[in-house]
Amino acid sequence: MQKLNYSLLFVLCCAALYLTGCGRRAPKADEDQMVLHLSLPTKAQTLDSGNMRDVYGMMVAGNIYETLYKYHYLKRPYEVIPVLAADFPTISDDNLTYTIPIRQGVFFQDDPCFPDGKGRELTAHDFVFAIKRIANVKYRSQNWTIFKDRILGLDEFREYTTDFKEEWAVDYSYEVEGLKALDDYTLQIILVRPWPQMLEIALGDTASSPLPREAVDYYHSEIGHRPVGTGPYRLNVWRRGSYIELVRNENWRGELYPSEGEESDAEAGLLDDAGKPIPFADRVIFRVIEEAQPQWLLFMRGELDSSGIPKDNFNEAIDASVQTLTDDMRARNIELHTYVDPSTFWVGFNLRDPVLGKNKPLRMAISRAINRQEFIDLFANGRGMVAHGFVSPGMNSYDPDIHTYGFSRYDPAEARELLKEAEAVHGGPIPPLTLGMPGTDTFARQYGQFLQKYFSQVGMRLDVNYMDWPTYLAELNNGHLQLFSSGVSASVPDAIDFLEMFATKYFAPGGNKFYYSNPEYDTLLDRVQVMFDSPERTELYRKMERMVMADYPAVFTTHQVSYALTHGWYKNYKPHTFSYDVLKYRRVDGEQRGEYRDVLAELKKK
Repeated sequence: MQKLNYSLLFVLCCAALYLTGCGRRAPKADEDQMVLHLSLPTKAQTLDSGNMRDVYGMMVAGNIYETLYKYHYLKRPYEVIPVLAADFPTISDDNLTYTIPIRQGVFFQDDPCFPDGKGRELTAHDFVFAIKRIANVKYRSQNWTIFKDRILGLDEFREYTTDFKEEWAVDYSYEVEGLKALDDYTLQIILVRPWPQMLEIALGDTASSPLPREAVDYYHSEIGHRPVGTGPYRLNVWRRGSYIELVRNENWRGELYPSEGEESDAEAGLLDDAGKPIPFADRVIFRVIEEAQPQWLLFMRGELDSSGIPKDNFNEAIDASVQTLTDDMRARNIELHTYVDPSTFWVGFNLRDPVLGKNKPLRMAISRAINRQEFIDLFANGRGMVAHGFVSPGMNSYDPDIHTYGFSRYDPAEARELLKEAEAVHGGPIPPLTLGMPGTDTFARQYGQFLQKYFSQVGMRLDVNYMDWPTYLAELNNGHLQLFSSGVSASVPDAIDFLEMFATKYFAPGGNKFYYSNPEYDTLLDRVQVMFDSPERTELYRKMERMVMADYPAVFTTHQVSYALTHGWYKNYKPHTFSYDVLKYRRVDGEQRGEYRDVLAELKKK
């Protein structure tokens, strides 16, 4: 399932007081421990694995929780490997029954929710509970769409939970035929129909991370601030709106740094630590820095290990004539990493809205009115591609000819003509439209003004409602926004992630925030969801993309090309677009980090 990635500022620039209050030890100085210093462009809303979909929560939670399967850190093309599963599943001939061996000797982190505060061993029952909890209507998980209509008997369990007044009262002993722990170390899942991407989409997603029933019963509504996982790190301190600190999980099962990767990895130093125990870092500190400039200054002062490049600092970092680092960046021993992120961004339309929903000429007029390339040039320093469709480049079924259909062309003259048609459909002048914008910072306001300019040029008025992140998410998931600035990053290389955003059965709070509904499309989606990779499936994927594009449920704007900077001391950094459990592989060279002060002193003299 795709990861929600709403604010363009957050993507282009990366990635009341609350303490955990568990009696954790106070942070030690960096001299005593290896510490990773990273940033978050917004405060995390929750660390509850069962109900998170946003990128920034996963950047933290992905290192606290673990899943049955994941993608290998270094290998490309991406390769699925077992994590909490002891091996790959045994699959029945009809591709419906998966029998999964669970790794033994894995323990949850120590936590007051357990007797004497000692974490107990993980069992297959914990996976059953985690998935049933997502199905619980009273839990209201936005991840339900991952499992809806998938597992035999799970939808019936969901209906059963409607009889209870609150989440905590549900009897999880209710039997689900297709979701069972055959014993403590064997999980069985029986599907309603084949699900070719189940290992990656469901069993490799943070949502399906095992969660102990004891923690939910102990913390209830506070579980989002008190995560209990099996991963290499545990939450130590969470100061809301300020920073999050993770520390080593003393109960972690242990793992070795990979010994295999791409051919270029050895030369890049990415195999220097092959076979060594991980995690390397003792602590990870995420600072919440909502403005791009303070984040950039901290990186340049050596107080953050990595950074994106804000648009206003692009020329400071990159020599545009050769698209490489400037001399100043090289003098600082800063390294550049570029890659195509599997993301798509848009200005979405709420098709339940009485003005937009029944007026395709209006939606087309808005699409023709916006100059996407100018946005890329002005706000991303050219770091992006015009989105001619909604499937990102790099997906296995990306259509290289999608641009020939002209869905995203900029044509203000045509937009004005379409607006006349729209007014005839509406029965009069189009009233001012309102866009929900995540963020109140400079970038968000500049982007809002950019859109207002292009609306105005063709005779439309756009009002922009700037919101903090939690408010925006709530309004979006409740269908209260008329237009909305949004986007996603794919969680798997398969384009099904993007296609499912337009299914009627996945209306918000699921992935379909547009409330797009097309019976023919739904029928095709049901068909491709059970198909394994083939030329026939690829052609159907592309047909479905064109079908949605022709209905204009959004102004699809850009695909992101990421420019990431790391200090030379930040080792084993390799972009991984489909996983968030990467910090265990990263380390810092403390000596190099200490020498950076001398570099800054020399640069000041110049």
